[in-house]
Amino acid sequence: MDKIKLSELKVETIIGIWEWEKRNPQIVSIDLEMSTAIKAAAKSDSIKDALDYKAISKRIKQYSENNHFELIETLAENLAQIIIEEFKVEWVKLSVSKPYAIRDSKNVSLTIERTKDE
Repeated sequence: MDKIKLSELKVETIIGIWEWEKRNPQIVSIDLEMSTAIKAAAKSDSIKDALDYKAISKRIKQYSENNHFELIETLAENLAQIIIEEFKVEWVKLSVSKPYAIRDSKNVSLTIERTKDE
């Protein structure tokens, strides 16, 4: 299985359980690994045969910026389903990092893996 990785995509969203978080957008960071077959794209040298990671990053940003979440679990699960369904990805590993979510901590993150059959 070939994989495409996208690291530290910064996204602004409303996320959190506290009232101040529900009023103020925060930056979260998203890491992705996605399964894809690259042979056709490598042979044709055409984006039409490739997994368009720019389109995926734009969709992730659009969805995250236009929705509100209490939990990073909800954001991660919804993004994984969008990637699988809209971009025909067989498998995705997705991490959402919320910097400084806990006092005296640099980061809190969650990583999930999903397949199209789940």
